Amino acid sequence: MRAVYHKELRSYFYTPTGWLFITVFLSLAGLLFYLNNILPRSSDFSAFLSMMSYVWMLLTPILVMRLMAGERRGMTDKLLQSAPLSVASLVTGKYLAACTVMLIAVTLSLAYPLLMSACARVYPMEVLSGILGFLLQGCAFIALDLMVTSTVRNTFSAAALAFGVNLFVWLMSLMTSSAAMPAALTRGIAFFSLYERFIPFLSAQLSPANILFYLMFCISMLAVSITMLKLERARER
Repeated sequence: MRAVYHKELRSYFYTPTGWLFITVFLSLAGLLFYLNNILPRSSDFSAFLSMMSYVWMLLTPILVMRLMAGERRGMTDKLLQSAPLSVASLVTGKYLAACTVMLIAVTLSLAYPLLMSACARVYPMEVLSGILGFLLQGCAFIALDLMVTSTVRNTFSAAALAFGVNLFVWLMSLMTSSAAMPAALTRGIAFFSLYERFIPFLSAQLSPANILFYLMFCISMLAVSITMLKLERARER
């Protein structure tokens, strides 16, 4: 797994993918910080993170589109299948590499609350709780997109499919505020919503249930990815 992790992490920065993700992420973060905090002279960092949570819908497809489809496009997937490497190690190594690139981008964006603290009062627990939820949400989206693209053979198709699924997840979360929906269905959607689970973190509520949900969601998506790849390998033999 370590070899796959290092290989994928290097490839993110040997190609434009990693640089593109970080550049676009920081550009959007800078724009939202300017609109939400600089212009209104607000120290409400939770509002900034709330807006940034929708960025995952747009950007995580960039991180995952080449993880599996890129191997097929470069015809290196057969080499990986013949290598003494389990499917679980392969998927986990690729997933952790994508999460590391995301972590680098989020770490660089911490300059915004530091800048804000020089001009206004900032509550550390609110910032730390929000960042934790933001990272967990990002990891969940990467795991989801990796799952839906695990058997796709074209990188652009993988990106389009991942974005479509992310858009569907967002639209489903909007249904939780609809008065026309049955209450039982609304509660069910809210329970599994990657957006609704993020809201308590914005209020500095470190809910173990929400942390556990994100972790279990990531593990479940990786388990499905591993199963799908194992089935694909079995069919090709």
